[in-house]
Amino acid sequence: MHELSIITSLFETLESQARDHNASRITAVQLQVGALSGAVPELLREAFDMYAKGTVADGAALTIVQPPVRVKCRACGLETEPRDFIFKCGECGSTDISLAAGTELFLEKIELETD
Repeated sequence: MHELSIITSLFETLESQARDHNASRITAVQLQVGALSGAVPELLREAFDMYAKGTVADGAALTIVQPPVRVKCRACGLETEPRDFIFKCGECGSTDISLAAGTELFLEKIELETD
């Protein structure tokens, strides 16, 4: 379960940001987790809830945004969403594509409560 190591690293950032901004609490956290990131949102949520207990983020709301997978076609230049994970251009059908989105795994937003 590498999601626990992801959350452990996330909490280092969260606690550092809380200290840097003299925050008494973290009230909300938003993550971007692409379908091809290798992380399972449900497991991230479970790990977050376990890790948050007794920390500055205890009770914080976790929002996980899952952007769609998008590919950029090298043949026609358009960006489309593949259907059923068939990786080809949705416009011209070319398989000469690159991933444009779907591998994201990052902290997008933190909401802090200060005195």
